[in-house]
Amino acid sequence: MEKLELYDIDLKNFKETSKVYTYNVGSEFFEMIEAPGIQNGNLEVQVSVRKGIGYFTLDFQIEGEVECICDRCLEKLDIEVDTYDTIKVKLGVEFDESNEEMLIIPEYEGIVNVAWYIYEFAYLSLPYRKVHNEGECNEEMLESLSHVLTTDSRNVEDVDFDETVGQQSEEQVETDPRWDALKKILNNN
Repeated sequence: MEKLELYDIDLKNFKETSKVYTYNVGSEFFEMIEAPGIQNGNLEVQVSVRKGIGYFTLDFQIEGEVECICDRCLEKLDIEVDTYDTIKVKLGVEFDESNEEMLIIPEYEGIVNVAWYIYEFAYLSLPYRKVHNEGECNEEMLESLSHVLTTDSRNVEDVDFDETVGQQSEEQVETDPRWDALKKILNNN
């Protein structure tokens, strides 16, 4: 993974009070990261490093577009990314990322690799549900999924529920005996 070394920032030998690192992140980057959430992309990343008293502040400005998979039709989907995130890094005895406020890296190394943070911040900026706009999904795939996901109305038994309690009415509906056996197990616990 020597190409990921391009994303190393040497904090141990950091002489300036602040410095900006610029990265153009493309398909090669996402291949190296090997994470499933983003397939491809074209991002402009600026990492501003500021030296404070006892720690460093790394501000990430990420803009561009990434390629994901649509949750509805499983086709490629391009999503705009525009995010600003910050992490604080401190030099310490050993690596520790358990504190959400501060990342600690070994002082003898003094190097923080920002590649994973770039990916993570870009991914976290994506919407929870990644879908095409209405009418843009692959119709063939939606048609295939509709056959699998819907049930045949002839197989669904109508059950009359009492709306106030949410229980079945006195008129019981005959069910599959296998479900009855499972209900007994649940009722015994």
